[in-house]
Amino acid sequence: MTFEEFKLNPQLLNAVRDLGYETPTEIQQKSIPQVMAGHDVLGIAQTGTGKTAAYLLPLLMKVRYAQGTHPRALVLAPTRELAMQIEESLRQLAKYTDLRYAVAYGGVGPKTQIETIVAGIDILVATPGRMMDIYLKGDLVLKELKTLVLDEADKMMDMGFMPQIRRILEVIPVKRQNLLFSATFAEKVEKLSEEFLEFPVRVEATPPATPAVTVRQVLYEVPNLKTKAHLLEWLMQHDKSINRAIVFTRTRQTAENTYRFLARKLPEEQIRVIHANKGQNTRINSMEAFKEGNVRVLVATDVAARGIDVTQVSHVINFDVPLVYEDYVHRIGRTGRANQTGEAITFMTRAEQYHVEKIQKIIRMTIPREPLPEGVEIFPTPFEEEQAMAREIDEQRRREDPAFQGAFHEKKAKAQKAADAKAKKAGPKNTGPKNTGKSTGPNKSSGPKKTGKKFKAS
Repeated sequence: MTFEEFKLNPQLLNAVRDLGYETPTEIQQKSIPQVMAGHDVLGIAQTGTGKTAAYLLPLLMKVRYAQGTHPRALVLAPTRELAMQIEESLRQLAKYTDLRYAVAYGGVGPKTQIETIVAGIDILVATPGRMMDIYLKGDLVLKELKTLVLDEADKMMDMGFMPQIRRILEVIPVKRQNLLFSATFAEKVEKLSEEFLEFPVRVEATPPATPAVTVRQVLYEVPNLKTKAHLLEWLMQHDKSINRAIVFTRTRQTAENTYRFLARKLPEEQIRVIHANKGQNTRINSMEAFKEGNVRVLVATDVAARGIDVTQVSHVINFDVPLVYEDYVHRIGRTGRANQTGEAITFMTRAEQYHVEKIQKIIRMTIPREPLPEGVEIFPTPFEEEQAMAREIDEQRRREDPAFQGAFHEKKAKAQKAADAKAKKAGPKNTGPKNTGKSTGPNKSSGPKKTGKKFKAS
């Protein structure tokens, strides 16, 4: 199939050719005709499969040319990184048209964004919070809106945007086309689709939460945090195939600590870190340097997992196993994009094994395990970290079995069980009088009391 078969206008076809796209991806083949036909669409596709173009191309065809002042299409994204990525895709696909668009997200002042919107736009890309802020100021009119797109709906729900989305649905026209795209189809997404879409056409490029086949997955078992850090250092110094890697951590503090550790071991100019505590300009500059290939390692939290679209990412390294299991698919989807091959490496402590097992159920496969490379030093686990992992494992077991009382009670019960078994094996106890080895004679009760002292004869 070719893009010409979608009957796109020449301006869009020229932009597609400039990008080097020759054959539509599976999600594009299934989505574009349905969107252009005016249906509400529920699209399920893993990251890196051309999902953004699957809704932008028909959206640009429907909007067609610049008209009026108020937006006729609204695309909502959960993070500013993803909003910026959608804006970049818009810039590439709409470059031969006169269509006007704006992007609105938090972290920077709204003044410039408001000026662009007031000047007149056809398409608005926004995060829910910033969009509502601008709307409540009276600077955004939504009465002309014909199409609403929710991108990465599962992440939007995980981040607690549902109240804001419901407020947005109350202020936009009821008669509109709705498009909902997600990498996973969890129960919460299904409920949202029932609330949000009218008689939707469901298109699914791959089974929900399936990793890209172009990504090789590897799992290393490590005892503790220090060993994780030194395994990361070893890989960076010895694996020459790691030329552009994203290292994902669970928290901002771990991201910052990992960045500082690597900066002491590798040339500092090869490493950047992005997380919520970093300023917007710092994050943008770090992303641009990474995209241009000037940075070898980008350390990031999951806030950036869905907004990174770099086709040449060779490796994704999960320094921490994600607690939102669908995020595993989004993380490793940063590599192996656009038919390129990639590798996803995960570090797992014994406390994280529970989460890996849950992830394996979601992706319907077992992640291959490999022994630690020779030369990686294995450090003893500090007492505090050992105790923290033990508590976490107790909590996991309690989650599965509410009657579970904890490892201490379990050890006590085992000890008691062993003692009972030993006593049973020894047979019944002798309840008769104890044999002390001393003869007390037949008239012990009537004789003189023995005090243990010697008496002289009188």
